[in-house]
Amino acid sequence: MASDAVSLFPAPDISSHGARHVAIIMDGNGRWAKKRLLPRVAGHKAGVEAVRRTVRAAHDLGVECLTLYAFSSENWKRPEQEIIDLTGLLKHFIRSDLDEFHERGVRLRIIGDYRAFEPGAVALIEEAQARTRDNRANTLVIALNYGAQDELARAARILAQQAVRGEIDPATIAPGHIATLLDTADLPPLDLLIRTSGEQRLSNFLLWQAAYAELYFTDMLWPDFDKNALMNALANFKARERRYGGL
Repeated sequence: MASDAVSLFPAPDISSHGARHVAIIMDGNGRWAKKRLLPRVAGHKAGVEAVRRTVRAAHDLGVECLTLYAFSSENWKRPEQEIIDLTGLLKHFIRSDLDEFHERGVRLRIIGDYRAFEPGAVALIEEAQARTRDNRANTLVIALNYGAQDELARAARILAQQAVRGEIDPATIAPGHIATLLDTADLPPLDLLIRTSGEQRLSNFLLWQAAYAELYFTDMLWPDFDKNALMNALANFKARERRYGGL
């Protein structure tokens, strides 16, 4: 059981930063490679190393839930070879790192329609989720073939079907009804959303969940992201005053 193996690692440092759920738009792999005159796949490989560092850092810093935007529903527009490379890196990441994360008590969750990937990747993803489902130290959420607009449309369709069947009065539909139908329904509310590489947009990521999240943008390219970068983002978050529309 995961609970027996967690003792191999130090207990998480539950700091006072207050961010239970942190999400990251991991941007800049291609630019990182271009700056070094390397192929794009080299940037993606370096990006996977940054994922490893950041998952460990989130665990050590007491972040309850870390959500990473790994593959958007729009990324299918990329060249076929790049999609093959990204899928291969995902499979390698699961094979090489799952044991360690399982021992740390990390639960793996996938949001988005990951079943659109090739069967070998789907099988690995489902096995990894099943193996770690009872872990409680913290949760790693990977967004695969995810788009927030599609997520909201799916929730709207379910509510419309319930209304047609007479199970719900459309006049009573409230934000809470929608929230319970989102891919993140079982996760803590989003506190902090980080985007690397200097871009300042959400790119169809967690649009509903980010309504009152704090946004943090850094010029750092994703492959350079590390524990210190996460600590800086958390320190910035801690210094902000969150009023949720009040005074």
